Amino acid sequence: MKFTEKAWQIFNQSINDYHIYDDVNRTIENPYDESNLIEHLLYKKNWIDTVQWHLEDIIRDPQIDPVEALSLKRWIDKSNQERTDMVEYVDSWFLQQYANVEVKADAKINTESPAWAVDRFSILSLKVYHMQQEVDRTDATPEHIAACQTKLDILKQQHQDMSIAIEELLEDFQNGSKYMKVYKQMKMYNDESLNPVLYANKK
Repeated sequence: MKFTEKAWQIFNQSINDYHIYDDVNRTIENPYDESNLIEHLLYKKNWIDTVQWHLEDIIRDPQIDPVEALSLKRWIDKSNQERTDMVEYVDSWFLQQYANVEVKADAKINTESPAWAVDRFSILSLKVYHMQQEVDRTDATPEHIAACQTKLDILKQQHQDMSIAIEELLEDFQNGSKYMKVYKQMKMYNDESLNPVLYANKK
């Protein structure tokens, strides 16, 4: 099975498992232990994305209590950090996979690491799932359903295109025509020593 086929399958497994309860407070029950490391990471990554997708919906409620909204914003910030951490774990797995590849003299670097492509792939799986929900609605107008079907068709084409692009990138790493160089995401806003608002309040 190709990597993208496995990833897409695991992402949808995570999404479907979440929607059994559809509860942002539910703790993850990862069916893959760490002996199946990449499967474990992909499932956890998508679970974080899925919960955050629904947090983003909830916080946009125009009637939301401001105190609750602030709490959700903090939660979303924490989720963003966890998402970034998961991307870095996935990149570490890729680095290990290609550690012994002989890099060609004219090898090129890619604009993004494979795990950040996987991050977009995970979000795409959520877009497809939720757009399909809109298409399947029985309480929406025919115009709404038709518009959503058009968008769903585009998302499915994007799934095909991204699958090809990711597989080609991994093949380039495997044959040494591209090499990985990972920059750890140096986020500043959650760091008390880097965010001016946070370190000013510590004085």
